[in-house]
Amino acid sequence: MKIGIVGLGRMGMNMAKRLLLGNHKVVAYNRTEEKIEEIKKFAAEGAQNLEDLVLKLDKPAIVWLMLPAGEITDEHINELAKFMKEGDIIIDGSNGFYGDDIRRAGDLAKKGIHYIDAGVSGGIWGLEVGYCTMIGGNKSDFEYIEPILKSLAPKEGYMYCGPTGAGHYTKMVHNGIEYALMEAYGEGFEILHESPYGKTLDLEKVAHIWNHGSVVRSWLLELLEDALKKDKDLSEIKGYVEDSGEGRWTVNEAVNLGVSATAIAHALFKRFESRKEDQFSDKIIAALRNEFGGHKVYKEDDHN
Repeated sequence: MKIGIVGLGRMGMNMAKRLLLGNHKVVAYNRTEEKIEEIKKFAAEGAQNLEDLVLKLDKPAIVWLMLPAGEITDEHINELAKFMKEGDIIIDGSNGFYGDDIRRAGDLAKKGIHYIDAGVSGGIWGLEVGYCTMIGGNKSDFEYIEPILKSLAPKEGYMYCGPTGAGHYTKMVHNGIEYALMEAYGEGFEILHESPYGKTLDLEKVAHIWNHGSVVRSWLLELLEDALKKDKDLSEIKGYVEDSGEGRWTVNEAVNLGVSATAIAHALFKRFESRKEDQFSDKIIAALRNEFGGHKVYKEDDHN
């Protein structure tokens, strides 16, 4: 099949390459021309702008966006809608919010343009191992683009999740679970690191043996082993952890649905905590402990 790829960042570039390896034809557009020139070396066709991209595609035109979620994706979809015709398909592969999908699909339907939301997991390893892909939208559209999904995903690594928004909703919860898994590994390895055995215990080897027969083995643990191999104490890494939205949305959904999601919520709040070296809430607790129990209070200068 012939497909347009908009956005040649870490994910978009490798997805384009994987599609080319799968014998699909790719027309690529990116804001910076250097990325277009790079993918052209792998036999992709470059586009000067979004109009040019649509003109170079077969009918119905298929355009897959791999852009930051939210406003930037909206801007590109609105621009594409000026040039795309009835029956053409726009796929949003960002970590988007499912509510945005429902709004976009309704707006595009007025012009006869089809919309698919694609939750994509695979990160920088996707080119080699494939992209786990979760699709929302009309099932007939899913079936039409299935040859593309088969090339992008590993075996049994893609699925139709349901109507518009279902793909991104599924990916949202996937990332919420990811938050909790990483937090559990982080807390467990911190206990080992701070334990009486922390000076002699090789955490890289712990991660390694846990990936051989242990019930907590996982790809995340394999990645942790690789990280510890590069930096035994992670001394070059600051414990500052961003969140890209999906964890917040998952917790909000849990609240709205009345579902207890304590592990995911805790993992999200711990990320907030990581960004503050001297939190006011900790000062409150220290002051209260001193007031009711006479416990020692450390001053700012005590740590200099």
